[in-house]
Amino acid sequence: MNNLVLTVTANPAVDVTYAVPGIHLGSSHRVPAPLNRAGGKGLNVSRVAYQLGHPTLAIATVGGSTGEQLRADLEAAGILHQLVPVAMPTRRTIALVDTAEGNSTSIFNEIGPALAAAEWQALAAAVVDNLAGVQTPDGVRRPGVLVGSGSLPEQAPADFYPALVALAHAAGVPAIIDTSGSGILAAAKAGADLLKPNNHELKEAVGETDLVAAARKLMSLGAKRVLVSVGEEGMLAFSEDTPGYIQAKLPAPLSGNPTGAGDAAVSAAAVALANGATELREILIQATAWSAAAVLMPGAGEISPEYAQLATQLIITDH
Repeated sequence: MNNLVLTVTANPAVDVTYAVPGIHLGSSHRVPAPLNRAGGKGLNVSRVAYQLGHPTLAIATVGGSTGEQLRADLEAAGILHQLVPVAMPTRRTIALVDTAEGNSTSIFNEIGPALAAAEWQALAAAVVDNLAGVQTPDGVRRPGVLVGSGSLPEQAPADFYPALVALAHAAGVPAIIDTSGSGILAAAKAGADLLKPNNHELKEAVGETDLVAAARKLMSLGAKRVLVSVGEEGMLAFSEDTPGYIQAKLPAPLSGNPTGAGDAAVSAAAVALANGATELREILIQATAWSAAAVLMPGAGEISPEYAQLATQLIITDH
């Protein structure tokens, strides 16, 4: 199987990445031209899947001159997309990668502008239409998974991510949600098939200092699986039908740009679920390897071809 991954990004951005050989606060810097790329977590998920030969459709909002820049980049990359026009310009994110300090990265995320009620309705309609079938160059294909990723614009409907989960389940496909704050709790209560927070997002959302207890809380609310990124400690995987949890980590941390690592993990999980994977260990290994491979690349939304080799180096521990 090679089923289609359908992603939804309500708050996309043009990612602007500068490589700076030494950042000195309060000083001027001469830098090479930045890498400009269509971004936002869902678009990064689609980009990684597409890079590895998996069919995908990215749904996102788009507005203003930055929105046209985002559209042009997706078209140039060849990523299948459906963009919902909105009145306000698409935001930008700026990443400063200090190449003299082990590629230490500082990120500045513009806040996404509020959408009108009609624009939210148009976005939801695009999701419903494509869950029924996506027109691809190879014909109409039904998605195998729905992914909702990223922060939401200001004044977003509180039920946006729960509604995505409900739409996916009505169409008979699993739903993955990758967001933060109250959105994680809402998606868990809606029965999301997989949630993908990092350790800080998870603890903050649940209000729990113990990571394992926090993950279990999400499953007590209704989530089926939880993948948690824990930095140098790799990734933890929890499932409603497994009493413990599984950890996957590399023998030593990688140096690079971690900006898109979480999105690569979501892409890996999405591809796995879209194609019928049920084993938690299988999903965890693929997600951890793709995440690590993303760190080796200069920009979010791509992974190193070393992902397969990295998978063989992982230390897997049952807890």
